Order: sequence, then C-alpha cells, then structure tokens
Amino acid sequence: MKQETGRIDRFFQVSQNHSSVRTEVLAGITTFITIAYILILNPQILADPYVIMGDAAMAGKIANGVFIGTCIGAFIGTILCALYARVPFAQAPGMGLNAFFAYTVVLGMGYTYGQALVVVFISGVFFIVITAIGLREAIIRSIPDAVKTAITPGIGLFITIIGLKNAGIVISNPATLVSLVDFSQWKIEGADLALMSSALVALAGLVIMGTLHARKIKGSILLGIVAATLIGIPLGVTHISNLDMNIGMKFRDFAEVSFVKMDFAGLFSGANMVETIFTVTMLVISFSLVNMFDSIGTLLGAAKQSGMIDENGEVIRMKQALMSDAISTAAGAMVGTSTVTTVVESSAGIAAGGRTGLTSLVTALLFLGAILFAPIVSIVPAAATAPALIFVGILMLGNIRDVDFSDMSNALPAFCTIVFMPFTYSIANGVAFGLITYCLMKLTTGRRQDVKVLTLAISVVFVVRYAFMTLG
Repeated sequence: MKQETGRIDRFFQVSQNHSSVRTEVLAGITTFITIAYILILNPQILADPYVIMGDAAMAGKIANGVFIGTCIGAFIGTILCALYARVPFAQAPGMGLNAFFAYTVVLGMGYTYGQALVVVFISGVFFIVITAIGLREAIIRSIPDAVKTAITPGIGLFITIIGLKNAGIVISNPATLVSLVDFSQWKIEGADLALMSSALVALAGLVIMGTLHARKIKGSILLGIVAATLIGIPLGVTHISNLDMNIGMKFRDFAEVSFVKMDFAGLFSGANMVETIFTVTMLVISFSLVNMFDSIGTLLGAAKQSGMIDENGEVIRMKQALMSDAISTAAGAMVGTSTVTTVVESSAGIAAGGRTGLTSLVTALLFLGAILFAPIVSIVPAAATAPALIFVGILMLGNIRDVDFSDMSNALPAFCTIVFMPFTYSIANGVAFGLITYCLMKLTTGRRQDVKVLTLAISVVFVVRYAFMTLG
C-alpha cells in the first residue's frame, strides 16, 4: 500500500506541491460534492424546451440520456485535467451555456437537440485548433494585470451569489431585483416554509464550515456539506425519497442524445445556404466567446488561489489545462451534453487543499461512479452544497488586496471585472467589460502604449458580440 501511495505521490508530485494524498483525496471529494448538483440540473435544463413544447416523451428521454452524458462528459474533461494537465481542476457542463443551448438555440431558434449538439461540437474543434497553435495562451497573456488581479475576487463574488441563490437566502424581488428570504415563514406551511428551511440549513452549513476552518480541521468544507445534509433531514430539505434506482432506463435513453444523433445534415439543410452558414457561424462564435472567457477566468482565478502561478505570472501547465478544456467541449457534444468547461466550483477543492491532478482524478472517478451511485448524489440538497460556494467566495475575495485602486485607469477596469461577474451572472461578461474599459481608459488618458494589439482586438470582438449577437 505504501509503495502504491509512493507511486501516486511521484506521478502527481504531491509532496513537491506541499500536499498529501489524504488531502488531495478529500479535496477531490469536496469538488465533486460541490458540483454534483449539475448532474441533476443539467438534464432538467436541457430537457425543458421539450417540456415547454409539450413533448413529454422526448423530454423524458433527453433527461435520462443527458444524465449519463453529463457524468461521462464531466469524467472525460476532469480525467484529462488529472492525467494530462495534472491540475486540480474539474470540468462539467457549464451553467449558463446549457441555458443558452436549451432556451436560445433549441427553443428560441427551433433547432433540434441533435443539431444544437453539432454547434457545440464545432466550437470544441475550433477550441482544439486555436489551443494547439497557442492562440488561447496568447489571449491569456494579453489580459492586463489590472483585469487579471480582479478576476479572483470577481469569481469569489460570483460563486457567492450562486450559493446564496441556491440556498434560497437571496430571492428575486420585482421591486428591488433581489431581497432576503422571509425568515418569519416558520409559522406557516407550504413553499415559503420550504424556502426558509433551505436558507436555515445553508446558514448552518456555512457556520459549521467557518468554525471547522478556524479550528484548522482538515476537510472543513466536505464536513460542512455532510452536516448540512443531515440537518436537512428533519427540516424536510434533504429528501431520502429522491432515491432513483432505475439506471437501466437512463442507459437506454442515452442513445437518444449521444453522438449517433448529432444531425450535421439537418443543421445545414436550410434553403438559403449562405444564411444558414452565417447563423451557424454566429452561434459557434457566441458559444466560443462565452466558453473561452468563462474557462480563462476560472483558470486564472483558481490557479492563483492554488499557488499555480510561476515567477513570470503565468499559470503552470497552462497549455495542457487549456487543451483539456478544448477536448472536453468536443467530447461533451459527442456524449450528448452541452458545452463542458472548467467549472468555478473547482475552487472548493482547492480551498480544501487540492494542489495536484490527484484531486481531479478523485473527482473524475466520482463522476463516473455517479452513474451507478446516482441515488446517493441525488440526496444531497442544494442547500447543503450552497454554503460551500459561499465559503469559497470568502476565501477568494481576500485577493482583492492585490487590486490597484490608486490608479483610476486600472481601478475602473478592475472594478468592472469584479462587479459584472455577479451582477450579470457571467464570468465572461466580467472579463469582457474589464478589457473594454481598460482599453478605453488607457486610450482616453493618453496611455495607449499600455494597450497590447491583441488586447484591443479582443475588446473589439466583444463589442461586436454584444452589439450583434444574441446573448445567452
């Protein structure tokens, strides 16, 4: 056993990264549990257009098939991060990108599920090409320090608002946009009581995580998730009845959404071929821009948090991490799911001590095992994983001390990067508006020499995208 552990240590350079096998395993489990909600939400979102259209049979098949596709797609992407890139990042279908796939491409534009998968596949192939020639690395290097330093705290606020929303602590309000859940609803029954109970479970989990972390107890995030899940049982938040043992049907329906159903001919069968090609190209660019800057933002933010920045300020093993991300996008489409990308929830495992690809290996194996152990995954409620996101947000926000607020030409772009992420619910929007305002501030203050040509070109592309392309 010690010999096997030694081999693992050497392959992943665990000791060299001041970690341990135990810490890496706990971090991998933490990442998986934090992102496990995607195994439930992604099938629901991608099947929803057919629910809205009244095709319940097709919706059921897609939901079942996409569950398997989500597990396999996440496994492929994350195992690449583990064995090829050897970085502690996880990959899974991206939230927001799946909504764009479902509600804009399928429901809004009328494409079939198989045709929409082709668009995702093409964007994945495009990513593989530009990563192979080094263009994505060049794009990362073109991001100015004013924006780079703001990405980590921006992501911290972004995942915090995701956690607050998933917990039911922050709710929508037509007058003020958002507001606090009404904790006085414990006196009544129904949906309001359920929402209040969810919020209480999440707050309890958050306090437990904070207490354990303050006492320097290893696995504080994972232990907090488990504790919140148990607390949720008597409060009616954790539902043991969510057990779903019918795995066989999910495998049968997997054929309905896998690569054999990708409809290349149908996608390009329009009467006006020029218009069809233009529309498909715009969709591919739209998917690619959001995916690229979501993954770049997550990569930079998580790398800084984990200490994976070299003396030149660049992400260690960046090209391998980017290629893993590119391959998983194409592979995800082939197994029937929307864009697979590096997920921000990787930060939970990093916060738990993950520093090497061993963290990703554990997460990848759990994604694969989730196919058989879906009943256990489905029991953990959003209220139990939400405090993990909020807690990691606390840790990431601490990096705001690195932001230069003394120079307004840097402060404004940094501020836009930070606030646009949570308030537009998109990492890509934060990076985009950070770059756009950076170029404008430098050009209008007579410091155009600070603006790289590629930085300006990317900013122009984003301006064109916002002006002429449908937002997801």
